[in-house]
Amino acid sequence: MPPTTSLPSRDSVLKPGDAAPDFTLMDQDRNEWTLSEAAENGPVVLCFYPLAFTSVCSTEMECITKEMSKWADQGMTIVGISCDSFATQKAWADQMGFKHPLLADMHRAVCKGYGLYWGDLNVSQRGTVIVVKDGDGLKVQWSQAREPGSAMDFEEVLASAGVG
Repeated sequence: MPPTTSLPSRDSVLKPGDAAPDFTLMDQDRNEWTLSEAAENGPVVLCFYPLAFTSVCSTEMECITKEMSKWADQGMTIVGISCDSFATQKAWADQMGFKHPLLADMHRAVCKGYGLYWGDLNVSQRGTVIVVKDGDGLKVQWSQAREPGSAMDFEEVLASAGVG
């Protein structure tokens, strides 16, 4: 499936119970990653961030890598998503030692479709969305948009997924 280049745009982050748009993006290793495929294995945590190689984004992604076993033990998949290219994501992941997928939303389709687009800078806003698969398809279980300098609270996300 080719990378997603367009989704209907939203002005605000998707809310719990909303349908979650499916998408395919390239990861830092140029592999295709599809949300619906990942959701077959349990909840998926989408961590949107503005820019690679910046302080809060680096700290947030570093914490995700350090906590990978905690997420996996709960049957959750966690990925980072920004508008950076897969090449930038690769350089950043290699430099920082990240172990989780970093997805390249270069067309801004996914951040716009999830209501997390920061138009002033043409990048993703900082936010987290938990997506689950149910009988009706992909649904938002929990979501949060944050200010650029506010990193994710991992315990809050785990608790929101019902596993904290």
